[in-house]
Amino acid sequence: MDPNNYTKSYYMANQNQNQNRPMLVSKIGIIGAGVSGLAAAKQLSHHNPIVFEASDSIGGVWSHCSYNSTRLQSHRRDYEFTDFPWPQRDNPNFPTHFEILNYLHSYAHHFDIFKNIRFNSKVLQIRFSGNREVTHFSSLLPGQPVWEVAVRTNNSDTIQWYEFEFLVVCVGKYGDTPKIPSFPHKKGPQIFKGKVMHTLDYCKLDQEAATELLRGKKVVVVGFKKSGLDLAMECARANQGPEGEACTMVVRTLHWTVPHYWIWGLPFFMFFSTRSSQFIHERPDQGLLRTLLCLMLSPLRRGISKFIESYLLWKLPLEKYGLKPEHPFVEDYASCQMAIMPENFFSEAEKGKIVFKKASKWWFWNGGIEFEDNTKLNADVVILATGFDGKKKLKTILPEPFSSLLEYSSGIMPLYRGTIHPLIPNMAFVGFVESVSNLHSSELRSMWLSGLVDDKFKLPSVESMLSQTAKEIEVMKRSTRFYKRHCISTYSINHSDEICKDLGWSSWRKKNWLSEVFGPYSIQDYAKED
Repeated sequence: MDPNNYTKSYYMANQNQNQNRPMLVSKIGIIGAGVSGLAAAKQLSHHNPIVFEASDSIGGVWSHCSYNSTRLQSHRRDYEFTDFPWPQRDNPNFPTHFEILNYLHSYAHHFDIFKNIRFNSKVLQIRFSGNREVTHFSSLLPGQPVWEVAVRTNNSDTIQWYEFEFLVVCVGKYGDTPKIPSFPHKKGPQIFKGKVMHTLDYCKLDQEAATELLRGKKVVVVGFKKSGLDLAMECARANQGPEGEACTMVVRTLHWTVPHYWIWGLPFFMFFSTRSSQFIHERPDQGLLRTLLCLMLSPLRRGISKFIESYLLWKLPLEKYGLKPEHPFVEDYASCQMAIMPENFFSEAEKGKIVFKKASKWWFWNGGIEFEDNTKLNADVVILATGFDGKKKLKTILPEPFSSLLEYSSGIMPLYRGTIHPLIPNMAFVGFVESVSNLHSSELRSMWLSGLVDDKFKLPSVESMLSQTAKEIEVMKRSTRFYKRHCISTYSINHSDEICKDLGWSSWRKKNWLSEVFGPYSIQDYAKED
């Protein structure tokens, strides 16, 4: 059944039961208690927001969609709240997801965020109750409710409605709604005699159950991004010894991977994460001189990409296994798709425990999967590492016409300052625009959002916001063919500058201009003006 029709039927069936339940009213509601939800709740804590979390714990994907072997992809210093450092003792540079969850729990306890969170509270529907003409960002806290939110707690039959003046959506792009490939008629999973699951289901298994699923089985992993790479490694570890079976990775689109964050002895941040490095990349609203400079430096941009590619081809046997991407490295960086290769990954490939099959089209047969070249692959287990559909998740709860405006008009959600949709009033989205460090971006945007709610600055007109987001999207299109991932990595420092300028933060803590221009960028470099 269509989820929207199911929702309507559910409400009609429960209308009489819930019509006498009082509507609970609060100023600000936050949907989701992942990293972005925690950041928003902390920055808006003086408004005592209500945070709805569908599960029984905080952490988002770190809690509900991580494998036993999952680790942080970036250094922990790049995944740290500005006012809550990682404990120095016994913490590795690339923490496990258990260590990340401990850090997030400590953060939530330290800032007393748990008191605002309603666990096991699933948002089923959102209704707009304001006047679009009057409400449209004239005041984010207008003194009367604008949004109504239906919440079901602990899978009960009872729906509780809440009213809010302002709503912050932090459900993210990952972890809830799997993206399942489409298949030709009668060639889908239903004809396969083995087991089919998405990584969303696999990550719910404990270590013993996961090992039991993989050991001695012919496993096919569809996908070649981080979740697929980690899964192939877990499969290889479960199949050590002569009795173990090989794991086959079906590779549809190749992407560059890195073994670590050093390139020919130089730290990776020098190439992309300094102010000087961002001069070689286009950014929105750049003037004529900046445009000419960017054009003059375009050979340097291509040269840096080639320089990094040369190291990766020397360090990793990509060409040996036919895993060299056709697109330049900088396009993966510009779309936030750069992943760290799991340790000993190619050692397992060398032993035959991981094999690769490149194919753009495939489907099921009763004994496994079949490819467009008419070859067949026997399989016992097929695991789809095919990603998630975050926009579908949003569309199931947002009402019309707002649901149809999510991708207005380029297929990408237009978010001013990565947060405000110009056509959806009194609502913010945190955690949907990716960057080099999603935690830092979510925290900074939450700070900006808090300042906006508190009337420390005003939004420009709807037309100006749409124009700005259109310029950003055009820059993404010119930077990478994978622009629909909505990543701002190539102009993230400029993006942060604009946000901090709105907040009145324009002083620098850098001790000298050399460290300012050539040192690694951090939000903590900003200081409020007196």
